[in-house]
Amino acid sequence: MHSERRSVPVPTVVRLSQYVRVPYRREVPLTRRAVLDRDGGLCVYCGVRADTIDHVRPRSRGGEHHWANVVAACARCNHRKGDRLLAELGWHLPSPPTQPPPTVAVVLGWAKRHPSWQQYLGFDWHAQEAIAPAV
Repeated sequence: MHSERRSVPVPTVVRLSQYVRVPYRREVPLTRRAVLDRDGGLCVYCGVRADTIDHVRPRSRGGEHHWANVVAACARCNHRKGDRLLAELGWHLPSPPTQPPPTVAVVLGWAKRHPSWQQYLGFDWHAQEAIAPAV
C-alpha cells in the first residue's frame, strides 16, 4: 500500500488466530466456469485443455444437468462422444464427478489465486490428474 509520501509493505497472506464461522450454506452453482475449474481446465477424457462441458450420460438419454453428470471436455472429445454412453465407446472416467463443497465457491470464489495462498487454503481442484481413455 502506498500514499503520496509513504509506502507500507503488505503481506500476501494473513493468518487468522481465531476461527470465524461463516453462516453461509448454499449449493455451488453449476456453471461452465465452475466445472472447468473443478476439473482443472483439462479434458477428463484425453487430458488436453478443455473448452466445453459434457454430460456423461447425455440429456437425450435421460441424463440430468447436475454436478455428478457434468465434466470438462475438449471440443474434439465432446464431438466424438456425441450422444453416446462412455461404455459404448470404451471410455472411462478417472474418478466420478462430484459436487464441490459450498465453502469452495465462497472462500475461493472460483477466481485466480496467488500461488503463495495454496498452502493455507488446503483445497486444490487442480491436483487431480486426467487419465486418457483407450480410444
